[in-house]
Amino acid sequence: MDQGILSWISRFTLHATKPKRNEQLSERSEFALQVWFNRQKHPFASKYMLGKMVNVPKTRRTYCKKCGKHQPHKVTQYKKGKDSLYAQGKRRYDRKQSGYGGQTKPIFRKKAKTTKKIVLRLECVEPSCRSKRMLAIKRCKHFELGGDKKRKGQVIQF
Repeated sequence: MDQGILSWISRFTLHATKPKRNEQLSERSEFALQVWFNRQKHPFASKYMLGKMVNVPKTRRTYCKKCGKHQPHKVTQYKKGKDSLYAQGKRRYDRKQSGYGGQTKPIFRKKAKTTKKIVLRLECVEPSCRSKRMLAIKRCKHFELGGDKKRKGQVIQF
């Protein structure tokens, strides 16, 4: 975690104390900061919530526009389709690249994000409807669809 941000924000937490110069944060105060960030709608909150694993159930009861009421929906993760060779931009790029002269357009190399926003694809299970819609959720490093639910006080078995 960034020491500058943490030292500035730590005075707002209940358990965390502001660290002195060249002093590392204790485990307890670091945990308290994460708990505090999760409760707040703070500009830095998403940075510290990325470590969480998101587990989404495979079915969800939500509103269907076509049916006009809440229906169970099948949930899948949206995947980008294969790029078409015949799209106008691709045809233009291939034409420009052909022949002598090397690379003609800049290749982007300054990637800033380490995660992508997760997009859920909801499909109505009503046989006469089957309408589909997208639902974007927040960024996360680990995404799971239909995994086991966490239980309090349960022993982990290997």
